[in-house]
Amino acid sequence: MSSPPASRSVRRLTGLVSMAAALLCMSGAAAQTDATVDVIIRGGTIYDGGEGEPVVGDVAIRGDRIIAVGKSGRYTATRVIDAKGMIVAPGFIDPHTHADSFLRSPDKAVRVNAAWLHQGVSTVMIGVDGNGTPDVAADSGKLAASGIGTNIVPFVGFGPVRQRVLGQDARAPSAAELDAMKALVAKGMCEGAVGLSTGLFYAPQSFATTDEVVAVAREAAIRGGLYDTHQRDESSYSIGLLGSVEEAIAIGKQVGMPVHFAHLKALGVDVHGQASAVIAMIDAARKAGIDVTADQYPWLASGTSLDAVLLPRWAVDGGGAALLKRLDDPATLMRVRAEMQENLRRRGGASALLLIAQGFAWTGKTLEQVAAEWKLDSRDAALRIIRQSIEAKSRGQKGGGTAVASFNMAQADVDLLMQQPWMVTSSDGSDGHPRMFASFPEKYVRYVRERKVISLATFIRQSTGRTADIYELDRRGYLRPGYFADVVVLDPAEYAPRADYVRPRELSVGVKKLFVNGALAVDDNGTTGVVAGRALLRSPPLRCP
Repeated sequence: MSSPPASRSVRRLTGLVSMAAALLCMSGAAAQTDATVDVIIRGGTIYDGGEGEPVVGDVAIRGDRIIAVGKSGRYTATRVIDAKGMIVAPGFIDPHTHADSFLRSPDKAVRVNAAWLHQGVSTVMIGVDGNGTPDVAADSGKLAASGIGTNIVPFVGFGPVRQRVLGQDARAPSAAELDAMKALVAKGMCEGAVGLSTGLFYAPQSFATTDEVVAVAREAAIRGGLYDTHQRDESSYSIGLLGSVEEAIAIGKQVGMPVHFAHLKALGVDVHGQASAVIAMIDAARKAGIDVTADQYPWLASGTSLDAVLLPRWAVDGGGAALLKRLDDPATLMRVRAEMQENLRRRGGASALLLIAQGFAWTGKTLEQVAAEWKLDSRDAALRIIRQSIEAKSRGQKGGGTAVASFNMAQADVDLLMQQPWMVTSSDGSDGHPRMFASFPEKYVRYVRERKVISLATFIRQSTGRTADIYELDRRGYLRPGYFADVVVLDPAEYAPRADYVRPRELSVGVKKLFVNGALAVDDNGTTGVVAGRALLRSPPLRCP
């Protein structure tokens, strides 16, 4: 019988003991070496990423490491930065991003990833919503070698795993096919993925049963991974919000792995006010010993696509070509339109769907407005856009015109979820939605400064150390000697978003300095062009060749 995986607490304790020993060695070596460092950030208000109170002091950096925090009197520096009146914190960590259009660009100036750097973010997770390739080593290596502005943390994704074996089909895998899927997850974990990501709301992942997800998730669990999920239902589409929360927790309990809810919310008119029930379920699971956490973005509109929002899942079985055949059949089209009407209601109607795909005739208009211009029913206008997108992709032309911002959340739910001790900040940053360029400063301005939903200390904690703890990032998320020098200097009076739903690609302001692995990536509200980001792969993985 194989032995169970080491618990996260044991692994964390082992890491802390090793780090303490390393720091003792470092302190002894420091006494014997030159007291010159590269940078001293002097006189700022330091939030170190932990639970403690901020202190006024210095941060000293040499190479890619933090050398001292608090007092730097024994050091001299090549460069001294006056941070009086500024906030000095660990670089922010974004656990849920869609930064691929930047990180995978052929243009180095784009791979700088300015949208995140200008928010003070130094590390982003990729492969979320179940989209991470199982070829983790090759993909991460290629990205890091190309030169990227932020660190990346990869997931292995359930979507590519399932598609590689089953395509777009809505069916259960055979025993051999399930074994092939499990092997792909194991491969991704052994190559350094932080865990398994799922997007069970999206086809073809939505075709999987809970038992299928459990089987593949176990391969990540026995290798020390985390289960990160865009849960099956955030609303009332299938099993309902509360049923979906129960499913995700049950998956984690059954395979013995931590559960992390991506962009946790109560989405749509049917579930407004259910945040308190979600919180009660998570708190009960945590009390029972299941490690459950979540992230959240500070917007009342989600970002998704017309097909995901409006089409019934059975209609997209087999992919875009199969969908078009169904829409060409009058009887099937009638059935699709009937179910679309109910989905429109869940989302608050066509006026609550803002079309945000960039560069199209409908960009910046609501579905209701476009339907009126075209003199169509809102459902038929949506189907025209979806059809055009599928046909364009089939011709190798620009598709993707179906992106929407869906205004579907209640402020009271957002506030309540934000105040939970297991919550962290994310952007879910995607093209066309201001959250890509502005989530962290939006949270600071609207929820800390203006509405005082949370404190500044909580905002920093939710954006740094707590996130690093959840994902067990090695020497990240805190300002401590020996940790990697991801350090942000913010002006508390100027740090603010500039992007909105009309102008979603405006860079945020107020980041005076941002160091990524000790390299200056932002200097006085401008990127320097430095691409110092690294692929942060888990090492050493458990139960691997």
